Amino acid sequence: MKKSIMILFTSFLMLLSGCSLLNDAKNTVTYINEATSYLDKATAFANDAPSLAQQAVGNQQAAKQLETMLKQMKQEIQSFNQLQAPDIAVDLHQQIIDQNNKLLDGINLYLNNFKNGLLDPSVLQNTELFQTVQDITSIINQIKQLGQ
Repeated sequence: MKKSIMILFTSFLMLLSGCSLLNDAKNTVTYINEATSYLDKATAFANDAPSLAQQAVGNQQAAKQLETMLKQMKQEIQSFNQLQAPDIAVDLHQQIIDQNNKLLDGINLYLNNFKNGLLDPSVLQNTELFQTVQDITSIINQIKQLGQ
C-alpha cells in the first residue's frame, strides 16, 4: 500500500513539474509577444516623434499631436515595466527597464517644455530620447531570439 501511494505521489510530482515547464514556456511566449508589441510601438514612436517635434516648434496642432504621442508612449513604458519577465529574460527585462527610465526622463523633458502651445526649440538639442529607443530595440531583439 505504501509503495502504491509513493508511486502515485511521484507520478503527481512529475505531472506538476511538467505543468510547471509548460507554464514557463507559455509565460516566455507571452512575454516575447508583449516585448514585440512594445518594440513595434517604440519603433513607431522613434520614427514619428522627431519630425513631429520639429513641427511642434512652430505649429500648435503638431505640438498637440506630439504631446499626445509622448503621453501615450509614457503609458506604454509604464505598462511594459510592470510586466513579469520569465526567468530566462529577467536580465534583459531589467536592461529594458533601465533604458525605459532614461526614455521616461526624455519624455518628461519634452512634456515640460511646451510653452504657449508650442514646443520650446531648445529641447530639440536633446537627442538622447530617440537614441534610447534604438538601445531598447537592440535588447528586445535579443529577447525575440529567446523564443526561437
